Amino acid sequence: MLGGGTIRDRADPLRRGDGDGATATPGVRGGGAGHAHGTRYGGGRGGRSRPSPWQARVVRGMWLATASHRDWPSRTGLDAAEQRAELLAHLDTAVRRRLNTVFFQVRPSADALWPSPYEPWSQYLTGVQGRDPGWDPLGTAVREAHARGLELHAWFNPYRVSGQSDPEQLAATHPARVHPDWIVPYGGKLYYNPGLPQVRAFVRAAMLDAVGRYAVDGVHWDDYFYPYPVAGEEFDDAAAYAEHGADFPDRAAWRRHNIDKLVLEMSAGIRRTRPGVRFGISPFGVWRNAATDPLGSRTRAGVQTYDDLYADTRKWVREHWIDYVCPQLYWHIGFDAADYAELLPWWARVARGSGVRLYVGEALYKAGGPGQPPRWQDPAELSRHLTLAAAYPEVGGHVFFSATEVAEDRVGALARVVADHYGQATPTDRRAGGPRRP
Repeated sequence: MLGGGTIRDRADPLRRGDGDGATATPGVRGGGAGHAHGTRYGGGRGGRSRPSPWQARVVRGMWLATASHRDWPSRTGLDAAEQRAELLAHLDTAVRRRLNTVFFQVRPSADALWPSPYEPWSQYLTGVQGRDPGWDPLGTAVREAHARGLELHAWFNPYRVSGQSDPEQLAATHPARVHPDWIVPYGGKLYYNPGLPQVRAFVRAAMLDAVGRYAVDGVHWDDYFYPYPVAGEEFDDAAAYAEHGADFPDRAAWRRHNIDKLVLEMSAGIRRTRPGVRFGISPFGVWRNAATDPLGSRTRAGVQTYDDLYADTRKWVREHWIDYVCPQLYWHIGFDAADYAELLPWWARVARGSGVRLYVGEALYKAGGPGQPPRWQDPAELSRHLTLAAAYPEVGGHVFFSATEVAEDRVGALARVVADHYGQATPTDRRAGGPRRP
């Protein structure tokens, strides 16, 4: 999904089919309908006894991506003052568009946009990984967002190390060079191996460092867990599976267990570190197709998170391991292979009674985009999404990808949303805190 390095990585992770990102022919990958949906190792349902104040707040959000200069900083070579000015301009745009939440990508590739003792400064700041940019982007973002009445959620990518496959191109002190056994090259990129307990402990600590330092309102992950499938390649974690996977029926079940563990451990770590911070995940919009699993959606997606990314996103909601879920529903109403009008009620049913808030990821980048289907040339398409969502009480808001399009608004689609749905501020639109699990 988000900030994956290119707009295609971020926006069309189905990777197959016509121009709208989903396959036009049924295809089942892996797994069957007979898998277990409960936890293997405890954790259980963490439901709230009463709603927290933040749950009543309607989220009007945008993603602010830093990977590959997607949104910010606009290019390499800007000095600290120029970078800061661009960042504040994005926050001002959010306010002008009547938004109230910014999801700021602060760890795009096993690096940091704050002075981390665990990982090097991001190369997207200075062009050189590990070089001090001379200022603190995350600290500034938190302070300036709050001064504008915005919430600031720190967005992390847990396992992606680099958009290229040569470890020698990483900073000399990068943990992936200090621990070369932690990494797996795949699809021309480098990833930490989720199957290693020491990796899970490290990436959790690296992310919690930011939570401990800054008064962020949320911790946010996108859809990158195990990497999206690359045709003809295998993610080589055989040695880790041989060492750690003996209790599981197959490697797929073990991989899902690894991601489940990270979610549970991160949730507990956030509670210990800063209890008021919410934990949310923005998965790819299709958990499983109904042809694969009767609990799945009536879609025909080429990628299913359960089978291909080893992320049981439905379980995380039903077991209340997270505070909010923000599925990327990046297809128009009526799209045959992955209809927004089918996926929205499916996710509402998943969230119903769980205590987990449902926010909907919206494809603002498609509105008026070159090569997009005719429905995305209609400025009213996104407004229709919000009108449809209003019928589902589980929906607590929408998040738009991404900040560049929030500013440009090519065909006026966001202006139409604002006019139709954000015309008046209400008390629940103000920044609200509240305990995470009272």
